[in-house]
Amino acid sequence: MQKPFSTLRIEDLTTSNDAMARCLQLAALAAKSEVPVVLLGETGTGKTLLAHAIHNSSARAGRSFIAFNASAISDTLLESQLFGHERGAFTGAQQSVKGKFELADGGTLFLDEISEMSPLAQVKILRVLEYGEFERLGSERMLTSNARIICASNCSLRERVRLGKFREDLYQRLNGLTLLIPPLRERLEELPVLIAAELKAAGLKEGKNITAIHPEAMQKLLHHAWRGNLRELSHTVRAMTLFCTGSVILPEHVSFPPDLEAGRDRHANEQLAVTPSGNNEQHEAGIDLSLASAVKRHVRFVYEQASRNQRRAAKLLDISRATLARHLRKVAQK
Repeated sequence: MQKPFSTLRIEDLTTSNDAMARCLQLAALAAKSEVPVVLLGETGTGKTLLAHAIHNSSARAGRSFIAFNASAISDTLLESQLFGHERGAFTGAQQSVKGKFELADGGTLFLDEISEMSPLAQVKILRVLEYGEFERLGSERMLTSNARIICASNCSLRERVRLGKFREDLYQRLNGLTLLIPPLRERLEELPVLIAAELKAAGLKEGKNITAIHPEAMQKLLHHAWRGNLRELSHTVRAMTLFCTGSVILPEHVSFPPDLEAGRDRHANEQLAVTPSGNNEQHEAGIDLSLASAVKRHVRFVYEQASRNQRRAAKLLDISRATLARHLRKVAQK
């Protein structure tokens, strides 16, 4: 799985999980057809990766793959982004610009986070899918697009329709074939292989020759919940590669971000224990909640995780070594 998305094909994706194998089988069938595809899966499960693989395995592989995040743009910019605009169509439009549908003509248009699309965006896209025609802003000339549509969502579109948050007619247009990508916690048998592949890639990026993972470190990885799925796995392996100073990943090199939900519960319990009468002044007197104190704790944590290596700690914190040294002096003055 180390190929770049631009060249990744379905045949490059392997799995030992039955549900994922079924998903890849359907993806291979989808690549041979022109039906619109909906990819369902939690955040970080690899929906963008699979969309690229379907495109690269199809007859459209030599044409453009254009991605559009359906939730990350305001309605005022929507038409310009999707359909393009002519010079002078609005203030600041100094030249003609092609939209996503025009750029994807003959190729694939990947609509990410389709479930979060605004009502106006849903109407605009439905019109193009129904008639295959659109106009650039500021133009009366009708254009056509033969883009193949692949959508992605981290929640059920059918449920969004039931709740009245997604148009049923658009859902019917998009739902040619739905592929469900299972979360990583349901593919635990794949973890050792995935970890090994990510570790090899991270080692190459960091210029390190890591040859093994300590059994206790592997147990920590295998028992983690992986709520962020493949994306969290990649970030975790990259971090422990940075922490590692030898050729073996040790248990202390493996760290995960704190669980926010568990943190809230733990904080609530601590507050009840400190202030049974609900006196906030007592609680605040017991814990330093200032931003400066939080920064000190975070710098100290990262510095220790980096085995007190200032260069590596500065890289993890994304600050200069001089700035890190200044923070460490403050930590020492506590």
